[in-house]
Amino acid sequence: MPFTPYHLGPAFAFGLPLRNKIHAPTFIIANVILDVEPFLVLVLGLDYPLHGYLHTFIISFFIGLVLGYATFLLEGFLCPLNKALLLDSSKVLDFRSFLLAGVSGTFLHVLIDSPLYTDIRPFYPLIMNPMFCPSLTSDIYNISFWMGILDLMYYVVLMIKSPYGKA
Repeated sequence: MPFTPYHLGPAFAFGLPLRNKIHAPTFIIANVILDVEPFLVLVLGLDYPLHGYLHTFIISFFIGLVLGYATFLLEGFLCPLNKALLLDSSKVLDFRSFLLAGVSGTFLHVLIDSPLYTDIRPFYPLIMNPMFCPSLTSDIYNISFWMGILDLMYYVVLMIKSPYGKA
């Protein structure tokens, strides 16, 4: 999806409820970071596929690992922001939860985009996309949209129940 906001629905739908198992901010960022590729292609007018190498499982795996490692290193600095946004865990998460969040987030992005676009090669170096199914396009967009609406309602409830919401 070159329109990254649609990825936020699934990102929050899994990231918020699982924030005691995986690092939710890493998972949410991982779900949208791959769309830097189509963004740059569109903005810079590059002669490059809209969904190129970043939208493959092999490259997204490494991007997820790097992102997980980076957010792990920045956790001390970003922890107050994560707490204020209610994205923190009620327990201390280990290094693996950051890596798992990064990799699973980028994989989810590739899984969501693969049925939608002919230029995605999820199993690179294979040149075909066996997951391409354009008949699912409206379903995927609708599910992502409604997940986003439900996530927003869930987040509002979290805000109301939190100490920040009571102040």
